[in-house]
Amino acid sequence: DMTCNQRSTACSLQSRGGFLSSFLSQSKKGPSRPTHSSGASPMQTGSMLLGKKEPTNHQSAKGKEGTVSCKDGKSHYSGLGAGESSSLQQRQKRLQEHGKERKELLSKGTFQGQNAEKKTDTTIAEAEPGSELHAEQTDTSTKMPGSSAEAVGVRQEQPFIVLSQEEYGEHHSSIMYCRVDCSGRRVASLDVDGVIKVWSFNPIMQTKASSISKSPLLSLEWATKRDRLLLLGSGVGTVRLYDTEAKKNLCEISIDEDMPRILSLACSPSGASFVCSAAAQSLISHIDFSVINSGGKSMNQVPGKLLLWDTKTMKQQLQFSLEPEPIAINCTAFNHNGNLLVTGAADGIVRLFDMQQHECAMSWKAHDGEVYSVEFSYDENTVYSIGEDGKFIQWNIHKSGLKVSEYDLPREATGPFILSGYSGYKQVQFPRGRLFAFDSEGNYMLTCSSAGGVIFKLKGEEKVLESCLSLGGHRAPVVTVDWSTAMDCGTCLTASMDGKIKLTTLLAQKS
Repeated sequence: DMTCNQRSTACSLQSRGGFLSSFLSQSKKGPSRPTHSSGASPMQTGSMLLGKKEPTNHQSAKGKEGTVSCKDGKSHYSGLGAGESSSLQQRQKRLQEHGKERKELLSKGTFQGQNAEKKTDTTIAEAEPGSELHAEQTDTSTKMPGSSAEAVGVRQEQPFIVLSQEEYGEHHSSIMYCRVDCSGRRVASLDVDGVIKVWSFNPIMQTKASSISKSPLLSLEWATKRDRLLLLGSGVGTVRLYDTEAKKNLCEISIDEDMPRILSLACSPSGASFVCSAAAQSLISHIDFSVINSGGKSMNQVPGKLLLWDTKTMKQQLQFSLEPEPIAINCTAFNHNGNLLVTGAADGIVRLFDMQQHECAMSWKAHDGEVYSVEFSYDENTVYSIGEDGKFIQWNIHKSGLKVSEYDLPREATGPFILSGYSGYKQVQFPRGRLFAFDSEGNYMLTCSSAGGVIFKLKGEEKVLESCLSLGGHRAPVVTVDWSTAMDCGTCLTASMDGKIKLTTLLAQKS
């Protein structure tokens, strides 16, 4: 039953000019149940009219005013005309619709953008007239779409959402290598001063092991099966096996005294063996900035050898033949099962080795200048390479030397990397670690930039790479990157010349 209020309350409501109060003053039959709503909001008043208890966050004190309640939602009016009854039923239906919308709004906590204006008008006109309600509702309608409707529009354009960015700052000099292990839980980083850091970032960032090498280190790689082990290549012809949990060297082997620079290490996915690239001393005794600034070749084509070693016995198994002449191999990478090995050399040639026959299956001239970084594509039908000439090229491995695509990269993505200091001092670093890395499906590529990393979309129709997302935060050039896809959320690592490593966690937008 619809219960009406006392005459004074009806008059006060009528004086406020509400449609509801004018009709209440005409109908005074039935018991009256005055309730004081000193803490009741306009929304609660509208809810009581519908006989529903609804939670609300809006509170507005309006003194001792009477509210009208209905027990079972059914209205019985005596002494009302047909026109008044029908208009009342229409009004009650509108109130019920509004109450339903209000309940959905409170339960979801978000607006549907196209209904926000409609809800505002309905609430102001029907629940209970008042300036407080108008202010509250306007605030809500202006805040909510900004965090839902507009944000959705932005997300649809972006393939990734940046969830967080953290910084690892334990290094105090330029980073050379920064690699995530196969489990995606730990990172090994190496700087130019020979400081090795092993640290975790999930669930918290924490240093697990720290070591300083007496001899200069030039390469680093995680062992595959026992992923607590690190392979470290030095500048004095030795390779060390370092236990990151026991924090000690397990063994140290000498490679070649005549070729002391261990430029690259790669462990087979089976874990049974690893390849080691050794090279003679560099021919460059000083840095020629005129060559670097003009984009010319460094002409540092020194002799080298590529060796296969047994991981368990730490003994050399064989030496690969490098044609047309022995040359320094800068970078190496295995495919997923270890049957293929791709290498990039100082003579600009990419070589593909059959690891079952232990011979070079094919080779081709890839870059004008040195090859800095090579990787297999996601489907392993192609390989990608970055060279000294600033080219990023995709090659078909089923047809020797067949170019699938070629892109020009900015100098800041390929090196040499230059950090200008005070009074004209310049720090120069040639590429050592990984220059590019892929996402979990091989559709996007992360590269270095002067202030962070840049994610490009691959397999586009355009002749230029499409930049999708910039990962900033660095104050010095980024020299090596990695992209961990072992966990649900991809984590991009960007390591710079000031020793800072940024960890950016991304969420892929599935289209």
